[in-house]
Amino acid sequence: MRADEAAAGTVPAGSGASFDLDHADSLHLLRRQTSVLELIATGTPLAEVLTCVVVALEELIEGSRCSILLFDPVTATLHHGAAPSLPAAYSARIDGLLVGPEQGSCGAAAYLGTPVVAADIRVDARWRRFRDVAAPHGMRSCWSSPIRGRAGIVGTFAVYHDHPHRPPLRERRLVERFTHLASVAIDHAGLYGALAESEDRFRRAFEDNATGMVLASVDGRIVRVNRALRELLGAAESELLGRALDEVARPAGDPPAAGTGGQLGRLARDRAGSVHYEAAARHADGRAIDLAVAASVVTGADGIPVNLSVNLLDVTQRRAAERERHARREAEVARAAAEAASRAKSELVTALNHELRTPLQAITGFTELLRTLDLPPDRRQAALEHIDAAPGHVLSMADDLLDIAKIEADALPVRIEPVELRGLLGEVLALLAPLAAEHGVLLRPPVAAGTVPAGRCAVRADRRRLRQVLINLVTNGVRYNRAGGWVEVGPVDSMAADSGPATVTVAVRDSGPGIPAEMMSRLFTPFDRLGAERSAEPGAGLGLVVARALTQAMGGTLEIRNAAQAGTTAEITLPAAPGG
Repeated sequence: MRADEAAAGTVPAGSGASFDLDHADSLHLLRRQTSVLELIATGTPLAEVLTCVVVALEELIEGSRCSILLFDPVTATLHHGAAPSLPAAYSARIDGLLVGPEQGSCGAAAYLGTPVVAADIRVDARWRRFRDVAAPHGMRSCWSSPIRGRAGIVGTFAVYHDHPHRPPLRERRLVERFTHLASVAIDHAGLYGALAESEDRFRRAFEDNATGMVLASVDGRIVRVNRALRELLGAAESELLGRALDEVARPAGDPPAAGTGGQLGRLARDRAGSVHYEAAARHADGRAIDLAVAASVVTGADGIPVNLSVNLLDVTQRRAAERERHARREAEVARAAAEAASRAKSELVTALNHELRTPLQAITGFTELLRTLDLPPDRRQAALEHIDAAPGHVLSMADDLLDIAKIEADALPVRIEPVELRGLLGEVLALLAPLAAEHGVLLRPPVAAGTVPAGRCAVRADRRRLRQVLINLVTNGVRYNRAGGWVEVGPVDSMAADSGPATVTVAVRDSGPGIPAEMMSRLFTPFDRLGAERSAEPGAGLGLVVARALTQAMGGTLEIRNAAQAGTTAEITLPAAPGG
C-alpha cells in the first residue's frame, strides 16, 4: 500500500491480488461458500444468509466482530443487515446511517466505492461524530468494504477490532471473497423478493378480484379459478379444475366464435394482445348467466406462452336491460308504424273520396243538364265528352291504385327482357305528339343523346311498364310546361361494366317552371298534386308514385330534380341489356 493510501485509510481495488490463501483457509472458505449457496437455493431469508456469511468471516479472522449494512438508494442510507456479534444498542444507533465521506468507515466506503480503513477510531476524522457511539462498546478499529451488486453499491461489509488494527493481505483477500458472497445473496434476495412480491400481488389481484378470473393452460384447460368465479357459478374449485374453459363458458354464436379451437387457440399461437367475446354459462341451480370474456396471454421469461389469463364478467342484468330496452323500442316503432298506417289509410280514403267524387259529380251534373235543358248541339256534344271522360279518369285512377297495391304486395307481374330504347321512345313521342301540339310544346331528342353509342341504348326492363313510366313523365312535362316550351327525352348516359354494374340512364327534361324546393319532399306522396289541383290539368296525384314504384320493380331508380336554370329533370336508370 502506498503512503498516501495508508494515510487516507483507503485500500485500492485489487490490493493483495497476488496474495493466495493457504490451504486451510481455502477449504474453510469453500465449505462456507457451499453452505451459503445452499441457503440461497432453498430460499432462506436474507438476514439468515448474511448472518451465516458474517459468522464464517469472524471464524477466520481472530478477534473480529463483523457486520453487513444494506444500502437504500432512495434515501441514501445504510440499514442493519446482519451483525450477530455487535451489541444491539450499537447496531440500533447506526441503523439509518447517511452515506458520506465523514460518516464513519461504512458511510465513507459506500460513498467512495472503495474499502475504507479506520485503524484507530479515536483519531480517525471520519469517526468524529460516532466515537461516543463506538467507545462504550470497546470498538477501536473498523474497516469497511463496499458490496457491489448488479445495480451498483448494495451495502457494506465491516470488520471491527477492540484494538487499533490495520488489515493484512490475508484479511483483505478473505473480506473480498465474503463480500462477493454477500453480493450474490443480496442480489438473489432482490430478485427473489421482487418475484415473491409480484406473486403476492398477482395472488391478491386474482383471488380478491370482484370479477371472475381463470388461469388456463395454452390449450384452454382451467388451471386455477378465483373466489368470484366460484361464487358466480356456484361450483367448487375441484369441479372446475381441468375442464375446458369453453365447456364452462360456452362462446356465443353458431358456430361458436371463440374457445380452445377458436380465438383462445389463435391467441396462444399468435401471442397477440387479447381477445374479447360473449359467452354463456349456467349456475349450479340452473340459472343462465351471460358473460363478457376477455383473455390475454401470459408468457414465460423466454417469451413463450405458458398460460391464458381470462376475465369473465357477469353481464346478465345488463343484457336483460338491453333486451327490455330493445323490446320497448320495437314496440314503440310498431305502434308508430301502426299509427302512421292508420293515418295514411285515413288520408287515402279522404283523398280517394275527393278524387272519385269529382268525376262522378261531373257525370251527375252533365246528365242532369242534358235531361232538363234543350242544349244547342255544340254544348250537348261538350257535355257528352265530359261524361265520357269521367269514367276514364276513374278507371285510370283505379288502375294506378291496383298497380301500387300489387307492387307493395310484391305481386306485380314484371317480364324483364332486353328493350331497345330508341324504338320505344319513338312510340312514346308519336303517341304524345297531339297532346304536345295542343299545349304548344315541342318534343325533341336530348342534345347529349349523340354521346351514347347506339349499341348501348338497350336496357333490361318490362317493355310495357317502361312505356307506362315514360308516358307518365313526358305527359307531366307537357302539361305543366309553358306555351312555346319544350320537352327533351332520350338516353343521356351509360356506365361501363368495368366501373360498376352496367346501366343506362334516360332523361326527361322540360322547360316548365320547375317544382318549388319546399315541395320536393312531397313528390311521391299519393294524391298530393303539389298545388296543380288548382290548374285546369286533370290528374289524381298518383302518376309519380306509380312511375317510381314500377321503375324500382324493374331493378332501376327514378330521380327528379329541378334544373339549374328552369324546369325539371327526371332520370330513369336501368340495368343495361347484355351486349348493349
